[in-house]
This record gives sequence, C-alpha cells and structure tokens, in this order.
Amino acid sequence: MKFAYRFSNLLGAVYRHGNLSFSKDGNSVISPVGNRISVFDLKNNKSETLPVSTAKNIICVGLSPDGNLAILVDEDGAALLVSLITRAVLHHFHFHKPVASIRFSPDGRKFVVTKENVALMYHAPGRNREFNAFVLDKSYYGPYDETTCIDWTDDSKCFVVGSKDMSTWVFGAERWSNLIYYSLGGHKDIIVGCFFEKDSLDLYTVSQDGTLCVWESDTELDGLVLRKTRLPVERGEEERGEGEEEEPRGEVIRGKGERPKEKEGTKNVRYKQRSKHFFNKEGDFNNLTAAAFHKPTHILVTGFASGIFHLHELPEFNLIHSLSISDQRIATVSMNSSGDWIGFGCSGLGQLLVWEWQSESYVFKQQGHFNNMAALAYSPDGQYIATGGDDGKVKVWNMTSGLCFVTFTEHTSSVTNVTFTSRGFVIVSASLDGTVRAFDLHRYRNFRTFTSPRPAQFSSLAVDPSGDLVSAGAQDSFEVFIWSMQTGRLLEVLGGHEGPVSCLCFSPVQSILASASWDKTVRLWDMMDSWQTKETLRLTSDGLAVSYRPDGQELAVATLDGEISFWNPQSANQTGSVSGRHDLEMGRKETEKITSKQSAKGKSFTSLCYSADGESILAGGQSKFVCIYNIREQILMKKFEISCNLSLDAMEEFLDRRKMTEFGSLALVDEGVGDGDGVELSLPGVRKGDMSSRHFKPEIRVSSLRFSPTGRSWAATSTEGLLTYSLDGALVFDPYDLDLDVTPVSVRRQLRQAEWAAAIVLAFRLNETALTQEVLEAVPHHQIAVVCGSLPDVYVEKLLGFIASALERCGHLQFYLSWSQSLLTQHGQKLKTRSGAILPTIQSLQKSIQKHFEDLSKLCDWNMYTIRYAVALSKQKGVKRTAGDALCDKDESEDSEVMSEASLEETDMLM
Repeated sequence: MKFAYRFSNLLGAVYRHGNLSFSKDGNSVISPVGNRISVFDLKNNKSETLPVSTAKNIICVGLSPDGNLAILVDEDGAALLVSLITRAVLHHFHFHKPVASIRFSPDGRKFVVTKENVALMYHAPGRNREFNAFVLDKSYYGPYDETTCIDWTDDSKCFVVGSKDMSTWVFGAERWSNLIYYSLGGHKDIIVGCFFEKDSLDLYTVSQDGTLCVWESDTELDGLVLRKTRLPVERGEEERGEGEEEEPRGEVIRGKGERPKEKEGTKNVRYKQRSKHFFNKEGDFNNLTAAAFHKPTHILVTGFASGIFHLHELPEFNLIHSLSISDQRIATVSMNSSGDWIGFGCSGLGQLLVWEWQSESYVFKQQGHFNNMAALAYSPDGQYIATGGDDGKVKVWNMTSGLCFVTFTEHTSSVTNVTFTSRGFVIVSASLDGTVRAFDLHRYRNFRTFTSPRPAQFSSLAVDPSGDLVSAGAQDSFEVFIWSMQTGRLLEVLGGHEGPVSCLCFSPVQSILASASWDKTVRLWDMMDSWQTKETLRLTSDGLAVSYRPDGQELAVATLDGEISFWNPQSANQTGSVSGRHDLEMGRKETEKITSKQSAKGKSFTSLCYSADGESILAGGQSKFVCIYNIREQILMKKFEISCNLSLDAMEEFLDRRKMTEFGSLALVDEGVGDGDGVELSLPGVRKGDMSSRHFKPEIRVSSLRFSPTGRSWAATSTEGLLTYSLDGALVFDPYDLDLDVTPVSVRRQLRQAEWAAAIVLAFRLNETALTQEVLEAVPHHQIAVVCGSLPDVYVEKLLGFIASALERCGHLQFYLSWSQSLLTQHGQKLKTRSGAILPTIQSLQKSIQKHFEDLSKLCDWNMYTIRYAVALSKQKGVKRTAGDALCDKDESEDSEVMSEASLEETDMLM
C-alpha cells in the first residue's frame, strides 16, 4: 500500500462567496469555494480545484488581463499571488484589513485594492524576480465610508471607486494636472457598481436601491494633461491604528469636499448628470445586489436579492430581457470577454450559473449541497460518486469531469446514507423522513420507495452483494428492516438491539449482515437461515461504525471510546485493536469552556473504510484529520489534514488570547451587522448552526469516507464539501526485486537487443513510470502477443495495472488496448483464480476503457451525422454520387465500426 495520495479535486460545492471571474478566452469561469479556487472549463465541461488554499474564506479574486496571474484575498486581508499556469503560489502578502475589491488595470501594469475608505494602487508583479512583488505606488483617500467597487478606463489612465457613503470618486492613475480626483453624488443608497464607458471618461453608477445614473464628462481621455511637477508626498502616522504594522505609504492623494483648484492654462475635468433611471418602478425588485457592464456591447447586467436579473442596453436604458434564475440573492455577476455569457453566483444556495443571453439558454448550471454533506458512495467502476446531504438531496457526480449530472429531490428530510448496488445502475438512499428510496440511473427516476409499518427515522443503510436485499436501521425503534428490491415489500423486521442502530454492512462474500448499535454490540444476521442472529460481538463501548474487509474475512468496528477493533467474523474473536483518540487531535471551539485536550476525550471515529487491497483502513470523525492505519502492524501510517480553513470552527487547538476580553471572546461578536448586541451563542448540542442567525461558524468534521474500488483514490465528505485524493505515482520510488544490475542503462541495452520481455521485467523491477512507458511503446505491434505469452505471472498483474493508468493519460488507445487484450486472453484462466486480489486493477482498466468509449462514440456519431448531412446537401444540388453517399447507404452497424476504427487510429496518430 502506497500513501502518496494528494489532494485531487473539490466536489459538492461550486460557489460560496466572493466575485466570479472569466478567463481571458472567456471559456472558463473561476469561482471561489471556501478557501480554495475552482476553475470550470465550460467548453470541455470539466472542473479543477487548484492545489492552493488561503487561511480563511476567499472574498475577492483579481485576475490579470493576460489570465496568467490571480490575486486571492481572504476575510482578514491576507493575499496570495497565484500562477494559473503552474498552479503554484508565487508570493504572500497581507493588507492588514479586510479588502472589499481588487482590480488589475487593462495594461496589466497596476492593480488597485480597496480597503475601508482608502484605495491603494500597487505595481503589478512582472516577469522579473523581485523581493517584494507588491510595491505600493499611491494611496487615494476620498470616501468617508467603506469602498465597494472599482473600474478602470480602457487606457489605464484613470479609475473610479464606489463607496457605501453613496458617493463615487474618480482618481487619476498618473499625475494629471486636470484630473486629480472628482467626487460624484446623486444616489441615496450604497454604490453597487461603477463603470466607465468604452474609450471614454463617461460613467455609469448603480446603487443598491435600483438607481442608475449616467454621467457625461466634458473631457476625452486624450485631453488629460500630465503634471510636470510632482505632487507633495505625505508621510504620516495618523492613518495607522495603534498596534498595526507600518505599511509603505507611497504617494498619498487626498480627495476633499471642494473641487481642486484650476491652474493657469488647464481646465479641470467636469462631470454632469445626463440622465437617471430606476429599476424598480413598479416596486417589484428591491435591493440591487450585483452589477456588471460589458463595454464593447454596452450591456448592463444587474442582479437582485429576489433572484431576478435584468439586461439593459446603455445609455438608452432599453430592457433586453428579465429572468428569475433563483429564489435566493444573487451575490455576484460577471461577463466574459465576448459578452455572450453571463456568470451568476448565489451564495445562499451555493449556485453557479452561466447564461447565454442571446439564445436564452444555460451554458452551465451547478449547485452543491447547501447544507452539510452526510454520506457518499462510489459506483462499482469508480466513475461516479453519489452524495447525500442535510438538504434532502441525492446528487451524482462524474469523477472525470468533477460535475454533478443528476439530482434527486424526492426526500423531504436529511439524507443519512447512500449506496450503489453491485451493478452500479441503482442508487439507494436512506433518510430521516422515514423512507428508503431506490433511483434508476438509466431513466433518472425514483422507482422504489421502501417504508416501515410504523414511522421510523433511518440512520443506516446497506444493500447485499446481489442487489436483492435492502436493509435499513432505525435510530428510534432500534430495529433493522429488510426489503426486497424486486417487489418493494417488507420481508422481515430484525429486533434484538437495545439501542439505536448506528451502522449496517453486508459481507462481500456471504449473505451475512453486520449491525452496530449503541447497546455496545455488533450482531451478525444470517440472511439465508431465517434471519437468525449468527454471532453477537461484545464491544467495550457504543458501536458507531462497522465495515467488512473486501474479502469478507475481517470486520472493523469503531466505538465511542475512540478505538477501532478488528474481529474475525467466522470465530467471533477479536484479532486486534487501534486506539485512535490521540490521533484525532480535536480543535477547541470558540464557545467551549474546556480545552481541546479535555474535549478530545469525548470524540471518536464515526466513519470507517477498508482500502481496496484490505491492508489498511481509513478512519475519520469529528476532526480535521483523516487517519490511515496499517491493520497488520496496528500503527498509524499517515494523517491527512482535509482543511486549513480558519473560518471553520474547532480548527485551532488553542484559542487566540488576543481576542479574549473581560466581557468574553471577541470572536462571538458579529461586528457591523444589525442593531442588536451581535452576540450569537449556539444552543447545546447544535452542530449545524442557526441558519437564521447573522453569525455562525460551521464546525469542521468528516461525516463519511470511501475508498475507490480501483484503489487509486479515496473521498471524504466534510464541512467544506466532497474532497477527493488520488494516488500520485510520481512521488513514489518503490522498486520491486531491485538488484545492482537493474539500471536504466541495462534496460535500454535490452531494448537495443530486441529482448522485449527482459526489458519489460527490468523496467518493472526498477518501477519508474516514464521508463516503463518508454519500454512498452518501443515494442513492435506484431510482437505484443509473443511478449505477453513469455511474461512471468508475477509481472502480468503489474503490467495490467500500468496499462490501466496509462490509458487515462495517454492517447495510444489501439496500442494499449492490444496489450490488455493479449494479456487477458493468454493469462485469463490464471488471473481468474486470483480474482479477489486483482479486482481493483480490473475495475481501473474497465473505468479507463469506458471513458474512452463514451468519448469516441460521440465523435463517431457526430462524424456519421455530418456525412449524412453532406450527402443530403449534395443530392439537393444535383451533384453526382460521391464516396460519402455510398458510405451512408451501408448498414449503420458497419458504418459505426468503420468510424470507430478510423477515430482510434486518428487519435493514436495525433497523440
């Protein structure tokens, strides 16, 4: 078992809060999700989460004009400079105060950051290496309240800043003699957006009460005159609070209430209000919350708290169309470079939408679980993951694209558990609404609903390996219910537990059901022998989770005292135990009166999962850590920290003493919101927080863990979403049967001598991925069958595993499919005797082949329809019969076979 797993992707959440940004080509949207950044490729329908994270939730993202750099700023003002090409952090910086917005200039040489009532202009980092990538150029003071938004002119000469004091300020990026600053009023509410017209100083300002002001300037951009003498530079400490670090101030420009005095020979820039428009004339739409303006097309997009958005053409204010896309507040709006696509983010429901306004259709529509995720399950081939959440929804995610492709909403209460049947076409879910539902992945419908004679809240679920029996445990009646999948009828009610049933698990090889309960027992029920209790395992504490090893020869149980015990299900004897309470390393919640060390005594693992090979076990619970234990040695092998987001509760071991006052912790004070005292204390036992309160921090925890059937990845549902970790082979040097003579030189010597089988054996003994791929691709195609027949048995499984991983990342489809076909044909009988051990390898190979099959079948269908269309056109124009026409007259099956072979060869040649 290798432990070189690394963070792969974040699923289950597509948007939290902050501003959306489109890439330079407009085909990708960049969305902040908690303290991470996800990039959604709208053309290829894929998602990727960057392997960088901030200390707290990201609230604003600034993207450079060339699309290569991004500045991520979190709630405290800590910033990361990230390269979107290498996915690496280039620089750390701290603005010392919360940042409202950040914007690069169109030429990419400057960027402006607004915090409190000041706008700071920095030199943008360039290609040259610098000790400090962020160099402060100028500080602009003018607004009396917090700033909200920024926009630049197209030539980067000026920028405009909106504020909560209902004023808008225009500042010069250079020392212009006729434009130092200019203040605009005219609004009666907070400024939500301010935008320059294309190649002009004319302005549009939008306020929260739904008012649009059109401002006309008497000066063109070419009319700005550069000041010959430098403005006096102020150096002072009156703006710096006590205890704050001193920041290099640069040049300071202070806007005042009166206009700047005109100098001889120059006329200052002046604005006049040309028109004023109102969005809520009928009173239907209040609280304009987001706005975006596309300068080339003069399109203004505005989003409202009711979930409605408007498209207007400026400056005439002509309504193009209006649409309701959500029942929650639209938090952010963004437009791509061409102006065709509009991105919307709704933080209340975690929605991310991309709308094409010309065709009035969705380009992209995703929504995560807007409450905690409670359960997950892998499909048997590892291609899909099903998740259930406290919002009552069951979602199915594609592991390749990272996107959700179907959502089932039939449950009316929290979903507590989900699982796939052995064939992978049916998902079964249990809920607190008293139902267990089965969903068909072919027709996307709920085709079975299982209920109990008396209403019960189901907290656990299991389906037998054949898929015929469905079992669910109740947490209020202490019973286990058994239904038939075929008929939907209740077959048996298993009684005997004296406490809530916490977990159920079927044996992979026998019709034995294991049930763990709070009554400190695990019962083994024989499904073939009148539902009788076969064995009863006595535990030292309440049973919380139970899991069978993939071969069915071992049982793992997690108990309330923090221990994981291992049992032999045949003899009912305990074979080992692991004490994991100290490995959880619980943090201290801000409202707790006791230390984390004391509170950890009441914590335990709540989820268990065996690895695909059965040598290790994953364990997670009320902690930010997931532990992997070696079962044979009974020791901790590795701990994964699933989150470093300090915006979540119980993340730090010790409370920050700087926040402690004689009146209590400052962390409990919700500053600047509402008219009340702002203190929100959670009720005892409440974990999810009061959603109607103004301030609460969700507690970090891991609710479910699953290993992929392929053995190459595992997933965890946590407070932040669905985290997937994949095996990174590049990080591991794990030679097999290594000798002094096994070197890359000797491997290549065997290649030159055309000793293909010997070269493959040596490459696998050295176990370097690049070298193994080089050796395999050097083997002539007509020699593949001969080489496969002469390989030793121990290397056949290794070669199959390598081919499965190579098919995922390589384009030589026909070549590697020939290898897999020859191996399975010549060694099939020997592999069948070890089917249990090589099952993860076969499933990984099946997953790779299935993915390419789906991609190529779409390409072949498209080619076939294109040829038919071309032939139909040629017939209409009276053109003579062509080769394409003759092709179309053939049988469809023969046509698709020809196209499949052509596509495979074409892909192989291209790659």
